[in-house]
Amino acid sequence: VQLQACGGGLVQAGGSLRLSCAASDRTFSPAAMSWFRQTPGKEPEVAATINWSSGSTYYDDSVKGRFTISRDNAKNTVYLQMNSLKPEDTATYFCAARTYTRGFEYWGKGTQVTVSS
Repeated sequence: VQLQACGGGLVQAGGSLRLSCAASDRTFSPAAMSWFRQTPGKEPEVAATINWSSGSTYYDDSVKGRFTISRDNAKNTVYLQMNSLKPEDTATYFCAARTYTRGFEYWGKGTQVTVSS
């Protein structure tokens, strides 16, 4: 399974971006999908997670109320709508799929998000 993420870019503070991540296998059914973000010299951190079957969501406190994670099961695609962006949201964003047996087994290539002040 390959995950293809896109949608990053350069935006001014207060602006919005929408990331998407599509799985290559239409029959793929993970336990959950997450968006991680990473800045240079730091470990990736989870920004948001969505349970694939129930749709329940989790957000890191730093993005709660500004970011929305959603999924389209038919398209095997997960989205991250990012509003009210701040310069501290600048990072490389990765999507990842958590399977029932092996944790975060599949990772997409990162997409850069840069928020200018």
